[in-house]
Amino acid sequence: MSISIGKLHQALTVEARHRYPNIQGQTARFADFVCEQLAILRLTLAPNPSIRAKLSQLSDGFAEYEALTPPERATLVDGMLSMLPYLSGPRAEMGMTAPMGVLSPADSARMAEQARTAQLARETPAPYAKQPTAPKQSTAPKPKVPKVDGKGLDQAVQFVKGVGPRMAETLAKLGILTVRDLLHHFPRKHLYYDNRTLIRDLKAGDEVSIWGAIRKVEAFNPPRKPNMCIMSVTVSDGTGSVTARWFQGKANRFQMDQFKKRYPVGWRVLMSGVVRFDEFQGRKFFDRPEAEVLGESGEEESDSLHLGRIVPVYPLTEGLHLKGLRNAIHAALEAFGALITDPLPQAFLKRNQLMGRREAIQAYHFPTSREDEKRAKQRLVFDEFFWLQLGLAYRRAQMRKNSESIAIPAKGELTEKLLDVLPFKLTGAQARVFDEIRRDLAASEPMNRLVQGDVGSGKTVVALLSLLVAVENGYQGALMAPTEILAEQHYKKFVEWLTPLGIPCALLLGKQGKRERNQYLKAIAAGYTPIAVGTHALIQEGVEFQNLGLVVIDEQHRFGVKQRAELRSKGRHPEVLTMTATPIPRTLALSMHGDLDVSVIDELPPGRKPIQTSWVTGKGRKGAWELVRRELGIGRQAYIVFPLIDKSEELENVRAATEEAEILQHKVFPEYRVGLLHGQMPADEKEAMIEAFRKHELDILVATTVIEVGVDVPNASVMVIENAERFGLSQLHQLRGRVGRGADQSYCILVTSSTSETTKQRMEVMVATNDGFVIAEQDLKLRGPGEFLGTRQSGLPDFVLADLTEDTHALEEARKAAFELMTADPDLAQHPQVKAELYRHFQSNLGFLGIG
Repeated sequence: MSISIGKLHQALTVEARHRYPNIQGQTARFADFVCEQLAILRLTLAPNPSIRAKLSQLSDGFAEYEALTPPERATLVDGMLSMLPYLSGPRAEMGMTAPMGVLSPADSARMAEQARTAQLARETPAPYAKQPTAPKQSTAPKPKVPKVDGKGLDQAVQFVKGVGPRMAETLAKLGILTVRDLLHHFPRKHLYYDNRTLIRDLKAGDEVSIWGAIRKVEAFNPPRKPNMCIMSVTVSDGTGSVTARWFQGKANRFQMDQFKKRYPVGWRVLMSGVVRFDEFQGRKFFDRPEAEVLGESGEEESDSLHLGRIVPVYPLTEGLHLKGLRNAIHAALEAFGALITDPLPQAFLKRNQLMGRREAIQAYHFPTSREDEKRAKQRLVFDEFFWLQLGLAYRRAQMRKNSESIAIPAKGELTEKLLDVLPFKLTGAQARVFDEIRRDLAASEPMNRLVQGDVGSGKTVVALLSLLVAVENGYQGALMAPTEILAEQHYKKFVEWLTPLGIPCALLLGKQGKRERNQYLKAIAAGYTPIAVGTHALIQEGVEFQNLGLVVIDEQHRFGVKQRAELRSKGRHPEVLTMTATPIPRTLALSMHGDLDVSVIDELPPGRKPIQTSWVTGKGRKGAWELVRRELGIGRQAYIVFPLIDKSEELENVRAATEEAEILQHKVFPEYRVGLLHGQMPADEKEAMIEAFRKHELDILVATTVIEVGVDVPNASVMVIENAERFGLSQLHQLRGRVGRGADQSYCILVTSSTSETTKQRMEVMVATNDGFVIAEQDLKLRGPGEFLGTRQSGLPDFVLADLTEDTHALEEARKAAFELMTADPDLAQHPQVKAELYRHFQSNLGFLGIG
């Protein structure tokens, strides 16, 4: 086995640069790649128990990476970066037994410096006066700064006073190329040094700021708590002294040395935080304060930009110091602030109670009061939401203006017949959503509707009713699903419901033989088959419709914009209806699909009982097997889901379907029939296995997430999900939705190998509710919006200050204002400045706006 330290370092730095989204690489996601590398490292570092222990601790953290918050991910990545110099040292020192990627001493030094810089940027701002030791020179090639030709705010950043070519190269790493970029590089937080308190006047419970000289620095792992590191800095201001404390997981010598170097004894430091009282020691202390090292004692303390006020703290990169960046931004505001214009009319600002743009940018960088900072942030957050929502509204207006549409009125001939032959009645939610779709189809404007429905809410019948509206008007309809399993499930339901009506249906899949496929193609092209169901096979060359009028795209987020457009191009301006079974929180739906009308099927069919969900650790697995045996004994069936197909040496505590299926069949349930289903099986084998389970020729189906959508077996009443901590909440909810599809009580047991606080928090959400929308909201809060759906909406600007989980009201207000403006002025002809600013916001993707 071999490992490339260089590749591992690259993965860590790229993940940090993109703010910890768990980036998808060429073959694996970031966290999975790091887990694999750590497993190899633990094997190759056998003689060194301390390094093995640290790597094991890091491995446990990366195994739960998907569930961690961004700050927790940052701490984990920084810890891994700090270990890399140790992993690239001499083999004799580390006791390596297998070859690893060899780094030069210069590369090793560079990684150590980058690890230190990354830690300083997130834990405390880096010292920017004199360095206690000269920084090691990087051997990495200098980045090429793109040439910028512009005037005013769009001129190159190097012309800002105090920047110059060298600092411009460093700023380019952060994407800062122009003066405008620099002014929009907003603080990640502020330190409140405007209310300095003398140390002698500190009171427990108060949130205060102090500054003074560093008298003592310590970092150690206490003997009684070897998995904890205590770091402390003692500060004196002439009126007394106080100690600041930080706690983290076990640290190695390198990490402790880096902490001590960050706070040189004798230098001055500013601290802001909460004062606590240590009853054991009988004295006050600072609990994890924000801190900024100023410089050596005796240096100037009266610099108004950095002391005695509300001080901005900015995101940094290697080679960029906080004081220098703060000075550069202040200089840019002084020289170019007058050029900042506000595209929004004064009447608009007054109506929405917003601060002016120039004033807001100035006030957020260097606020004179906390109220100033709050109002400035309010305007800047509004701006981020407003330009996105205006872009969505503008795109919708352009699509309505430039897209031709066919009116498809609901005649009721076929839809009423279908409702008569269905073995159930529509729920109120299904009927409401179908009415909304019918109105859209009958209108002269193109339909822009997304149907959201939780697992088992009955989207399939609503889709078929919509397709029948097209058929009774002489059009054809098509439904495209992302997987063959889901497409086949829709097809079987359609055939069952359409046969009594005498309406044929076609199925197009990639696995089909040439003869079967050609028969369907001819029938579709001739118009003999009015409804076609399929996967991507529907958009392949050779598929022609005689008169396609309605396209339904299921699990629409699994398809790209191009794929959806290709299906629409199979007809002459067909209407498009999109659906998803993934509940999306309202704030995220407004951000991703704000140009669509959203219908929600928020009611389950009658007779369905809530799934009883429980959480156990590995020790509780025996109870899970007893429940499965009980359900099988009364004629029910069970799913047992695993995260991996085959056992992995790199992921020691993760169970795999192939190996466990053998154990379950021969040792746990020898009296029952056990089948195995996973994504690497040939298509015909997968289909045969699902059909065997559907016909109850199997009692237990051992599977991976291939069953997440599209498998509908009402007789299955229990699901066990192994290593549940490795799945996102929304994915767990989708998997759980494979049971509870009949009238019998169903059960879901979540088995985890971890009992961490994060795992506990996530599993308790699953146990507490069956509501997919509640789970989605919690998932959004725990994971953040960046990777909530595993995909990104192309063309949407990133949020810098706005937070979808905290700024719901601001999003609603911005959306309302944007759509009101677009309703009053659809082409923005009366607001040329607004239109110009909108184009600037989307300059890298004008196609998103429906132009260019």
